[in-house]
Amino acid sequence: MLIQQALGCEGQESVMEVTRPSREPAHKALPVTRQRISTMTSPLRAAYRIRHKYLSMKRKQAAAELNEPAALKGPGSRAIGQYLTPKGQESSERGPRHRTKAAEYFTFEKIPTKTMRRRRSSKRPKVLYPSDTKKYLPEEKKSKAKNCLFLLSLIVFFQIYNAIENLDDNVLKYDLAGLEKTLKREVFGQAVAIDGLMDLLKDYLATHIHNKPLVLSLNGPVGVGKSLVGRLLAKHFRSVLSDHLVYQYFVLHHCPEQDNVTGCLQELAGGITDMVSRAEEEEKIPLLIFDEVEFMQPALLDFLQSYFRPHQPNEFLNAVYVLISNYGQGEITKFVLQNASSGMMRQTTKSQELLFIVQSLLTHSHPLWEHAEIVPFTLLERTHIQDCFLEEMMREGFYPDTNQLDELSRELNYYSVGKRQYSVHGCKHVGSKVNLLR
Repeated sequence: MLIQQALGCEGQESVMEVTRPSREPAHKALPVTRQRISTMTSPLRAAYRIRHKYLSMKRKQAAAELNEPAALKGPGSRAIGQYLTPKGQESSERGPRHRTKAAEYFTFEKIPTKTMRRRRSSKRPKVLYPSDTKKYLPEEKKSKAKNCLFLLSLIVFFQIYNAIENLDDNVLKYDLAGLEKTLKREVFGQAVAIDGLMDLLKDYLATHIHNKPLVLSLNGPVGVGKSLVGRLLAKHFRSVLSDHLVYQYFVLHHCPEQDNVTGCLQELAGGITDMVSRAEEEEKIPLLIFDEVEFMQPALLDFLQSYFRPHQPNEFLNAVYVLISNYGQGEITKFVLQNASSGMMRQTTKSQELLFIVQSLLTHSHPLWEHAEIVPFTLLERTHIQDCFLEEMMREGFYPDTNQLDELSRELNYYSVGKRQYSVHGCKHVGSKVNLLR
């Protein structure tokens, strides 16, 4: 573009000079010739000057890339440098040269700008105190939430204390401590079974709100004290509750005929419904005892199972059922005799193992026992049989000595395992032996 302008300017002058009419005299012919020569060489001189300026600018750019100052030589270099450098970056010949920004070619491309991100200082702002004042921490204001929290904790404490007192009141209402003393005094050789039975009763009778009834299944061989425990439970609950809140059902007495199952079902349904309805009105838990369950018909077992399920009216959920039977007596006898020599029967692991065996057997026999808490009764030793004789003879008015008790106990049959002897029939024949002494 600059070349075109330069050529254009020179050309106009030459044309003007050529087209001008020649009125000069002959002695001026020599300058005219010089003018023509200058007209022909002026474009060459203009191109030379432009090339010289271009090379100087190129050297300047190379020096800027190597961070070295480049001196522009020749006339007009300042004007061209000012034209090619961006606005606001004109170099001054008088002042010092700046190395921060060199001359650049003029292009239509956008110059990339670097965005400087401000770094966040990791230091926390410092609090500046005046030099003539003392430094004090800000005053802590007391929150009212602490008082509310203290009041809430006090309310929760009284609620828990009241619940514990109510649990104690319920337990005292049934006098379970007196029941435990009676069972341990009257029943011989069944300390583990009595402890398990009392634990279940204490947990259930501690409150009047339940999601299912308590079903206790007393299982074991003949004459080991299952029926005796049932009679003692009925006697105790009649004294602490009332006579109409205790129901005793003997299968061979209430339903002796197998053909009259329908009548037995109606009688049983009426007795249970009337019992739980009265107990719900008085806010008490009734006791229902079923003895000789091994003789109960399958239809009666199915009917009885319907009362043990959790989804029932509220009055049927608050009740204690006691099932007494000889189911599992063979397994219990075998287990006791196998572990008698090692003396491990009273250990907790052995008790749990026996419980698992009996529970598996009862569950396979009828689904009724899936809802029951199993309490196994074990065999009685010879010393326990002597205690049974002593208790029965004192009840009949006899005062025997040790030799007489030893002689009477020898008349019964025993399983002998090492130095231990276990009664085959328990205390079942003790009463008949005492009656022969009259």
